[in-house]
Amino acid sequence: MTTVPAWLTAINFNADGLIPAIAQDHKSGRILMMAWMNAAALALTAQTQTAVYFSRSRAKLWHKGESSGHTQTVHDIHLDCDADVIVLSVTQAGGIACHTGRESCFYRRLDLSGQAPQWQTVDKVLKDPADIYHSNESTTVPTLIENANANIDSETSQNQTDKSSVLQQLDQVLAERKQADADSSYVASLYAKGLNKILEKVGEESTESIIAAKDFASCDESRDKAQYDEARHELIYEVADVWFHTLVGLAWFDIESDAVLNELGRRFGLSGIDEKAAR
Repeated sequence: MTTVPAWLTAINFNADGLIPAIAQDHKSGRILMMAWMNAAALALTAQTQTAVYFSRSRAKLWHKGESSGHTQTVHDIHLDCDADVIVLSVTQAGGIACHTGRESCFYRRLDLSGQAPQWQTVDKVLKDPADIYHSNESTTVPTLIENANANIDSETSQNQTDKSSVLQQLDQVLAERKQADADSSYVASLYAKGLNKILEKVGEESTESIIAAKDFASCDESRDKAQYDEARHELIYEVADVWFHTLVGLAWFDIESDAVLNELGRRFGLSGIDEKAAR
């Protein structure tokens, strides 16, 4: 019989056996990210002095930086007064904690200076996520095509892909993932969780694209070209996520992208007002 260490018994894990863990930069004190830990993840973190979390989507432990290389060295572990929140003091390898390529996952700030509160992106992308994640096995935010060969980087893949057939190739990949193990890819894990989770992701990504569009609209290219370009890239990135998850939703019903393209083609030459009235 395995004996649970006394220090672990002091922790109030939730009903799922998890506790939220906040990673904070050891020097600056900035909050970098929040993830979940179970007892095993916390024990490994203490043992290895590197951050190990529990992935709820994949139902397994994951070592921070296992695919990106952006590991976290743990200096201190703090427990709050109710024993239900962990704070890790870490040194972040590469200076990037967020899967979007930013220093912190908390890169949006609520601007209260205007008539209505508005979320603004305050952190720059330090590295394109497509250049961080080369393997489709651990990437949390999918690129348009999950490369079967993890050794092909995203830039090479994009150059070799005929853009006119991207949707058709993606249809094939999404169909193949329906037969794959949930731990083998991001899309397979979505299928395993069911339609509601897929639709939840569509809504989540749609909201993020709206925020990105608002951020882009507030930029002035003549005043800050770098900020303008970054906001433009962010909007394109978020819309790509919306398209991707919408296609996953279609694939759930075995509907290919050609069906949508054909419907759009049918509407050419039609008055939008007349078409809507005829529904």
